[in-house]
Amino acid sequence: MTDKYQKLLSILNDMQSAVLAFSGGVDSTFLLKALKESGIRFIAVTAVSETMPQEDLKSAAAMAATLAAPHRIIMTDELENPDFVRNPKERCFYCKDELFAKLGQIAATEGYRHVVDGSNADDCADWRPGRKAAQKHRVRSPLIEAELSKEEIRALSKAAGLPTWSKPASPCLSSRFPYGVEITRDALRRVARAEAFLKELGFSELRVRCSHDTARIEVPAEEIERFVDRDLREGVVKAFREFGFKYVSLDLEGFSSGKLNR
Repeated sequence: MTDKYQKLLSILNDMQSAVLAFSGGVDSTFLLKALKESGIRFIAVTAVSETMPQEDLKSAAAMAATLAAPHRIIMTDELENPDFVRNPKERCFYCKDELFAKLGQIAATEGYRHVVDGSNADDCADWRPGRKAAQKHRVRSPLIEAELSKEEIRALSKAAGLPTWSKPASPCLSSRFPYGVEITRDALRRVARAEAFLKELGFSELRVRCSHDTARIEVPAEEIERFVDRDLREGVVKAFREFGFKYVSLDLEGFSSGKLNR
């Protein structure tokens, strides 16, 4: 892995300058640290919209500050794009298309040679329409170029003392909707409030999948038994109805990232 990290630093040095699409997750934080260590000119940019959990913005800003890295927050509004709102299987393309276009403008205006993202080698084997947007805008993915997998990035992050090494994945809130179910501001707010409520109850990793007026809760399999408690169960149902859901269900399979891609 050390050789791959040195390869990553070499790739970054050859770039000379870059704009980083920075979410504050495992991959982009690791790449941010590498950019800082490389010594090249760069800026980390976090895009904020109604599809982004608020805690993710706070986490990204805090991580950039911890690493003393230049950081900027911009706004995106994918909900103004009807192609995104109708939620086709290529939904992520339209979101990333807007993001990379804006990052490209920053790069062109401020003299950065490249736009980079935190895609890793494992992403090449998954359904990632956003990769098409990256290719369209000539965004480079240094972690892929260095052949770094998610597991390797977590291990290197841990060795480097990055608190994100064990951070769970946190995709945008639009990923909670089955393809073809329209994404609206009200629905996004319902999901955000519901997930925040469950996190306050102490659930470690979770998703609230939304299909019209139905919420399907996914928590780790080992935490499902908590719902045997009648008071907890009734409290969740009461809260979710206040958030705007008519029906509340629990996925007995347990949490699984990317389940809606099946």
